[in-house]
Amino acid sequence: MPTLYDIVAPGLDILKAYQAWAVPLVFALAFARSLAVVALIVPGNAILMGAGAMIAGGYLDLMPVALAIVIGAGLGNWLSYWIGDTFQDRIHQFKYFRKRPDLLPRGEAFFHKYGAASIVLARFIGPLRATVPILAGMLGMPAATFQIANWVSAALWGGAMLGAGAMVVKTAT
Repeated sequence: MPTLYDIVAPGLDILKAYQAWAVPLVFALAFARSLAVVALIVPGNAILMGAGAMIAGGYLDLMPVALAIVIGAGLGNWLSYWIGDTFQDRIHQFKYFRKRPDLLPRGEAFFHKYGAASIVLARFIGPLRATVPILAGMLGMPAATFQIANWVSAALWGGAMLGAGAMVVKTAT
């Protein structure tokens, strides 16, 4: 079974090689990991956790990286919500969802079960992270309710990603 270090190590290598690009890279990955459908195919947790390890090791500043991860994650979900709100019932016709007919019904059941809390909970569950925000828009969740849950979840998820990486440094010393 891989250790937390095994998961974070590839991200550390990338961030060490491109340290000057750490903040834009963290923003882009957090955005992609929170965007409908894209989140399912874009890897990035190792780099996001690697950023936490580099912060804990004193190689990166906390505030720019933390802001990048939270803003990227929040904007990714916001765009997903907008897509759902804009395209509504046509979402079912998207090629990606036609190939995976179980994703939308599973996400919808989760959304109906947990309401606004589903936005926060889904942020931490891979396949749901990519579908619940689009469903929130599609199913008419009020924008203000969505945005509160979205930004709270972005801060919690960003903190968890950076915190997990920081644990690598703490346990190694």
